[in-house]
This record gives sequence, C-alpha cells and structure tokens, in this order.
Amino acid sequence: MSTENHINESILSDEIKEHQKKNRIDHMKYMPDMEVLESDILDKVLNYVENYNYETYTEADVKRALSHERKTPEDFAALLSPAALPLLEEIAQCAKVEKERYFGNSVAMFTPLYIANYCENYCIYCGFNCHNKIKRAQLNTEEIEQEMAAIAKSGLQEILILTGESRSKSTVEYIGEACKIARKYFRVIGLEIYPVNADEYAYLHKCGADYVTVFQETYNSDKYETLHLAGHKRIFPYRFYAQERALKGGMRGVGFGALLGLDDFRKDAFATGMHGWLLQKKYPHGEIAFSCPRLRPIINNDKINPMDVHEKQLLQVVCAYRLFMPFASITVSTRECERVRDNLMKIAANKISAGVSTGIGEHVEEMADKGDEQFEISDTRSVEQVYEDLEKLNLQPVMADYVYV
Repeated sequence: MSTENHINESILSDEIKEHQKKNRIDHMKYMPDMEVLESDILDKVLNYVENYNYETYTEADVKRALSHERKTPEDFAALLSPAALPLLEEIAQCAKVEKERYFGNSVAMFTPLYIANYCENYCIYCGFNCHNKIKRAQLNTEEIEQEMAAIAKSGLQEILILTGESRSKSTVEYIGEACKIARKYFRVIGLEIYPVNADEYAYLHKCGADYVTVFQETYNSDKYETLHLAGHKRIFPYRFYAQERALKGGMRGVGFGALLGLDDFRKDAFATGMHGWLLQKKYPHGEIAFSCPRLRPIINNDKINPMDVHEKQLLQVVCAYRLFMPFASITVSTRECERVRDNLMKIAANKISAGVSTGIGEHVEEMADKGDEQFEISDTRSVEQVYEDLEKLNLQPVMADYVYV
C-alpha cells in the first residue's frame, strides 16, 4: 500500500480486522431475500477491469481515441490513463463539443431531499453508517410534504429522494408514499435508496419514481469487502445489479457512480463507464447517467479525503465519460466547490444540484437540524444563486428536462 492511501487505513486497520473476524458473511453471496438475475454484465465488467493496465497507454493512443467519432471501450481506457493528462485541454475541448451537441447550453437543476438517515450498514467511509454516533431522524409524511412544498417554491421541478439504507426504518412502502407526495410538486423524481428487487422497483415506479441512482462505491470486490463490514450493502453483486433490476421494474433511467478515492480511481471510473455502457446495450431504452463524487470528510472522521484524485483527475474522468457516452447525463455534486462545479458545467457536465443539505429536515425552519448530515458539502449556494451563476456563464438553467404528456 502506498503512502497515498485512499482511506487512512493506518487508523482503520485494527477496526477493520476486528469486524472481519466477527463478520463471516461472504460478500459475493446473495442473502435469501435478494433477487438473483440471470445476467453476465458483472463478469464482463470485472473482466474489463482486470485487464485494464492504464500504464501501458501512450500519447499516441490518446490522440487516436480522440480522432474516433464514436469512442470504443479501448478509447475510453486510453482517455482515463495517465498518458491523457498532458492532453487534458484538448480532451476538454472535445468533450465540450460533444456536450453541446447533445445538450446545447442547458444545465438541468435539481435538489436532494434526505427523508431519513437510519442505516443498517457498516461502511467505514460514510457518515450514516450504523456505528457512527450521529443524531438519527426520519421525516413523517406530513414533514415530507412540508419539505417538498418548501423546495417547490424555489422553482425546482426535479427532486432526488434519499434515505439511509435501512429497510426496517425506511420501508419500500414509506419511500413509495414519499414518491406519491413528490408527484404533487415535481415533474421528475429520482431515488437514491438501498437496492431493492425488481418488483419493488416496479412498485416505486408506480408510485411516481422516474429513475434510480446507485453508487457501487468501488468495483474492486476485494477492497469493497474491507470497506463494507456489515449489512445488506456488503453483498457486492446484489448492489451491482440494482440498476438492471430497476430497468426491469420499469424505471425510465438509472444512474451509476464510484466514490472516487476509495480505491484506484482510474479503474473505478473505467468500471463505472463500462457498467453503464453494457447496460445501455442490453436495455437501449434506458437513460444512463453518471455521477462523479469524490470522498469528503464525515462526522467523527475528518481524515477521509480523496488523496490522489485532484481537480485535474476529476476533470479527466468527467470528460472521459462525456466522450465515451456523449448522450449520458453527468452530475457533479456539492462535494465539489462552486468554482469546480461551474467549470465542469461549462465543459462536460450537464446536471447540477442546488440548495443542498445532506441533513434531515433542513428546508423548513421548524425542522432544522432534525438529523445529522451524511457528509460535508462544499458548494452551499441557494437555488437562486446557482441559477444566476449559470446564466453568467451563458448556460441555460433548466428546472426539468422531462415532461409527461
């Protein structure tokens, strides 16, 4: 392990070892209540990553990739390699052309709403993890409606509903009720919840959900095992196939993301792109989206940071996604500061959150600080501020990119 650890493992190693001794659940085997799909996409993605040696790519490989009108997986691999960094300006210019070809100067705006922070997983990098001593809370239906009504007054027409990963506290029915309430206020409803089975995704879609985002966190299954010590999230393949189950359940779109900095970010970004690309080939109707989060400090652990994923590397990843799948939506979260987010919107990304809080009950004054936040955010701008700043960049903020007829 190099001195540039992705997570400060010198601090966490004893804790990890202790819990590994106690936790004998095989992270590659499904639990009894988990739906198993007949799909080979996981094997294909892991095979791609196993054979990806980014050190072998040269400047000539990167230039060859840029010359191709439609990028292949091999081109995508080259664009993520260290050899691409000296050509980053040229790559960014190409990405900007592709973004404008498919999205013009529009930038879709949305906000996340955390309705609960109870969690049954032990993920050592997450502020919601079940062993982190934070203030837990869950909004009831009346409080959810108050929060959504307050958010809608800002003009936003898209919302992302989030919970901690607790089936017992945030049941599928509870999340479904939140979707039904959201449908009264918003045109587009996204979910970022614990993975569920296809029939449960179908139920949530019927309740009003349009798309589902699931972060695999890292595609290195061995590293995944050391980071997810307990809970349903420990089961690597069940999480991997969440997007496919969501499409089978009727969801219009699915989102992918690795938490950059947990492991080798180049391999994780490559795996994320291949995951989306292979699923798009299998389900051509599905809308594909990518998120590009970097690690952020959490409550009770300020030593978590993406030590080797700097702004140049983040730009490289975002541009590689855009060039490989030019029609995909790309979001950059408030984990990044406003300068970085605005620059990425100008170049390659097309979706931005605004007025963000990762705590529970933060949009209505009477409920402020009801539950602690998942991670520290960097961009604290209001919806109005983000809107105005995008206009100053000659970008067109769009409150909803989908209309039901």
